Amino acid sequence: MNYDFDLGSVVAELPYLLGGAVVSLQIAVITFFIGALFGLFGALGLVYGSTASRRVIRGYVTFFTNTPALVQIFFLYYALPDLGLLLSPITCVLIGFVLNSAAYLTEIIRAGVISVRRAELDAAQALNMSGAQIVIHVILPHVARTIYPPLSNFFIILVLGSSLAALFGVEELTGRAINVSTTNLRTIETFGAVAVIYIAITFVASLSLALLGRWAFRVRTRIF
Repeated sequence: MNYDFDLGSVVAELPYLLGGAVVSLQIAVITFFIGALFGLFGALGLVYGSTASRRVIRGYVTFFTNTPALVQIFFLYYALPDLGLLLSPITCVLIGFVLNSAAYLTEIIRAGVISVRRAELDAAQALNMSGAQIVIHVILPHVARTIYPPLSNFFIILVLGSSLAALFGVEELTGRAINVSTTNLRTIETFGAVAVIYIAITFVASLSLALLGRWAFRVRTRIF
């Protein structure tokens, strides 16, 4: 093997690749927070909703957790135009990721909701708190402490999973790496650098989430 490594061609493209890393983080953040909002309503519906609402939510969760996110985005990207609805690649990616993550987050948050002790809810009702007040002051703080570690792990999964967007022409980190490697023909060096960038992103994100958990919720989480 007489392969000559040339890191210089990749170093010159680092600003372009780092710009893609920012896009990857944006996809993960948008997906996480919108998915968590939907997941919160889904979890509350599963625990406190009517029989009909529980069946609908359970069907949604079952479908989206048992089919790959890639297949779901493929449907949005390729099938919807046949129905007269044409969406941009980034829109399809975001909608697909949100729908998929909301299903998983529904289950994660539900686990936290059902962990709230009945005595706490009875005490809140005895204080004549409204349903909204019970959710904000009793349920959410307890749930946040309980599910913060799995939520942190899920965010890291979303950061790495955002690489699927490259298949639809979105220029996030992996997408830009493909562009660079097809231009400089230095695939090993390019994707080696991208791997290092992903490791750096996940390390910084894990450290930041761990520090936030200790400060805001007094939760200790592992870094990696």
